[in-house]
Amino acid sequence: LLAWHIGVNRRWFTGLLRGGYDARRLLSVVLHLGLIVGMGLLLVASVAISDSLLAALPLPESFALRQVHLFTAYWVMIAVGAHLGLHWTRVMATTRGMLRLTPPNTLRTWTLRAVAAAVFLLAFDSVATLDLRSKLTFRPSLSFWDFSTSVAPFFWHWAAVLSLPAIPVHYGVRLLRARR
Repeated sequence: LLAWHIGVNRRWFTGLLRGGYDARRLLSVVLHLGLIVGMGLLLVASVAISDSLLAALPLPESFALRQVHLFTAYWVMIAVGAHLGLHWTRVMATTRGMLRLTPPNTLRTWTLRAVAAAVFLLAFDSVATLDLRSKLTFRPSLSFWDFSTSVAPFFWHWAAVLSLPAIPVHYGVRLLRARR
């Protein structure tokens, strides 16, 4: 999916050296470069700590590498949320087209904003449930998801966590546009 996403958006890379840089574009470039570094680090660490990919090689077990992998994964999730917020208008337009919805209307807009606000507020509970503060600050945490329980809450918690950076970034970008 990552390779497909990069392929679909390859024109973004070719336009990096063209045009001027305002606050939104600078934020976009810094965020995307951070995502590229984070995803690359995750890929390398995933292969290095894999018990099956490199099982034939006599590599020593590296607890530190696993910790770096986890730390990077959590920060990449925050960056993905910011990335979603940066491109939320496009995501909504694409979704509206796929669902063949009419042009934006006031009732639907405010209903979706209320849902977003509720998810944003619930995200603070998800941060506590997932012990995200410890994981984002590289403090040892022994809290892991209990895989014997339902999977749905796991995904709902992470969807809520994605909203924490996505919503402020989306409305921050809208504010920047309005000031121009």
